Amino acid sequence: MEVRQLIHDNYTLEEQYRVHETGTYNCRPLYRALGDRGFIERAIPGLGKGDPLELWALFNEFEKVDAPGDALSVIIILAGILSHVGSDEQKARILPSLLSGRSMASLGYSEPDYGSDLASITTRAERDGDSWVINGAKMWTTMAHEADWLVLLTRTDPSVPPHKGLTTFILPMDTPGISVQPVHTMGNERVNATFLDEVRVGPEHLLGDEHGGWSVLAVGLSFERGVVGDTNRGVSLLRRFHEWASAEGLMAQPAIRQRMASVAIENEVSKLLTQRSAWFAAAGKLPTVEGAMTKLFATKAYQHAVRCFHETAGPEGLLSFGDDRAAADGWLDYFSRHAPACTIRGGTTEINRNTVAERHLGFPRAR
Repeated sequence: MEVRQLIHDNYTLEEQYRVHETGTYNCRPLYRALGDRGFIERAIPGLGKGDPLELWALFNEFEKVDAPGDALSVIIILAGILSHVGSDEQKARILPSLLSGRSMASLGYSEPDYGSDLASITTRAERDGDSWVINGAKMWTTMAHEADWLVLLTRTDPSVPPHKGLTTFILPMDTPGISVQPVHTMGNERVNATFLDEVRVGPEHLLGDEHGGWSVLAVGLSFERGVVGDTNRGVSLLRRFHEWASAEGLMAQPAIRQRMASVAIENEVSKLLTQRSAWFAAAGKLPTVEGAMTKLFATKAYQHAVRCFHETAGPEGLLSFGDDRAAADGWLDYFSRHAPACTIRGGTTEINRNTVAERHLGFPRAR
C-alpha cells in the first residue's frame, strides 16, 4: 500500500505528460521517494533484506498503473550485478547512489550490427599499460541520455572463441569520449545510440574479471528476463479495456467477456511465473531458465491480449492519446505499439526458447 501511495503522490499528471512526450520512461521524484524509504534496496536480488517477493511487488504496482519503470529496472539490474560481481570499492562508490534512487544507469550490450548476438560484438577495449582504450558503438542504450553509469560490454581478446574474449566495464557517463544520440521507437520510447571514441579507463572501472564479461552478462540478463518489468503489462491493459467496454455498453456480449476472461487467466499465469523468478533471484540464485520461461510466456500473452482487444475496438483502437474517438483514451494504441518491443529487448523470444530447450528440456544446441 505504501508503494502504491508513493506512486500516486509522485507520478503526477505533469510527469505522465513528460514521459509520453519525451519517450524517457523515468520519474526521478518517485525513485527518490522509494529510495528514501528503502524500497529499492529491499528489492535488489541478493542484497535486499525484504521479503523475497518484494521485487515482484514493486514492479507489479508500477505496471498496474503504467508508471515508468524502465529506468528503475536498470538501476536494480546494475545493483544486482554489483552485488554479485562488483568489488568492495565499487559497491561502496556506486551502490549508495543507486539505492537512494538518485543515480540512473544504462546497459551498453547490443550494437548496431549485433542486437541479441552479443558474443559477436566488436566494440574494442585495448590494453595501454594499466589502462584500457575503448572504441566502438552501442545501440538500444535506454536512459543513456540521463544516466550516471554505463555498463559496457567490450571485446578484449579477439584471438579466443567469441564469448571468452569479452570484458565488462562500469563507466561514468561523463567520461571523455562518450557521446549519445537519440533513437525513438514505434513504442514511443527513446532508446539511444551511444558512441565511444578513444575512451580511456583505469582498472577501477573493470566489472568482474578481465575476459570474464560473459559471466557478468549472464548475471545481468538473469535479472532482466522475467524478473524486472514487462511481465505484468496485461493487468493495466485489461483494466483500461474493461473501463472502455463498460462505458460503451459492450459488457453484455459473451464474446467480449470470454476474451477478457482469457486475458485475466494469462495475466495470472504471468504473475505466478514472475513471482517464481523473483523468488529465485532474491534467494541469491540466478534465474536464467526461470526468467526465460517467464519472459516467453508473459510477452506472448501481452501480445495476445492486445490482439484480442483490438479485434473488439476496431479502427478506434488505432487512435492515439489526445483523440476523443480513441478507444480507452488511446491506451490500446499505446499497448499495441509497446508489446512487440517486449519480445525483443532483454533477449529475443527465439533466444529464450533456445535457453529453455537446451537448459531445461535437454535438447541439443540449435546453433
